[in-house]
Amino acid sequence: VMKLNPQQAPLYGDSVITVQLGEEDKVEDDVVFYLVFTGSTVQHCTSTRKINPGSLETISPGHDCCETVKVALCASREGHPVLVVAEESFQFVQDEAYDAAQFLATCAGNQQALNFTRFLDRSRPPAADVDFLDEKVALAFRHLKLPAEWNVLGAEQSLTENIPRETLMHFAVRLGLLRLTWFLLQQPGGRGALSIHNNEGATPVSLALERGYQKLHQLLTE
Repeated sequence: VMKLNPQQAPLYGDSVITVQLGEEDKVEDDVVFYLVFTGSTVQHCTSTRKINPGSLETISPGHDCCETVKVALCASREGHPVLVVAEESFQFVQDEAYDAAQFLATCAGNQQALNFTRFLDRSRPPAADVDFLDEKVALAFRHLKLPAEWNVLGAEQSLTENIPRETLMHFAVRLGLLRLTWFLLQQPGGRGALSIHNNEGATPVSLALERGYQKLHQLLTE
């Protein structure tokens, strides 16, 4: 028996996993333990480091896709055959950092997206700057020739409302952009966005409250 903690790692790997061994597998000094991760198309082998007699530590490998893999704990001792001591399943998942990297990769040549990140960077904190950013972005948004089918929730607005996801409204509220929020509220999907929870379970309304944006919260609840 072994327990892996945590039982999942991001696709890009490189996170620490602790392996709790069962009573019968206490680490003897001349035994070398390693883990074999077997996915649908790729197999990885990682070495382990002894933390104490009942537990080991390893670094998760990177993997080629999101899936549940089989992890075998193997023990080898000089002059003896390699033994599979225990097996457990483990999951490779896509996390926010991976999503962000993927987004940035798709924006590699997109000057609009890249200029936007520079604009955000230059317009960070002081309240006066946020106010300036809010004014400019809301003005710019009003000026855009948005297609007739444009929706605050994006092209897949047909997604049922209860799928947790991040929306433009979350973005506007998180930065405290009052004018932009007001503009989005008047667009198709704007009111619908108010009741959508993101992966942390926050709606734009709860975000406004949590961040102490009273005016914004008032606007969203009225």
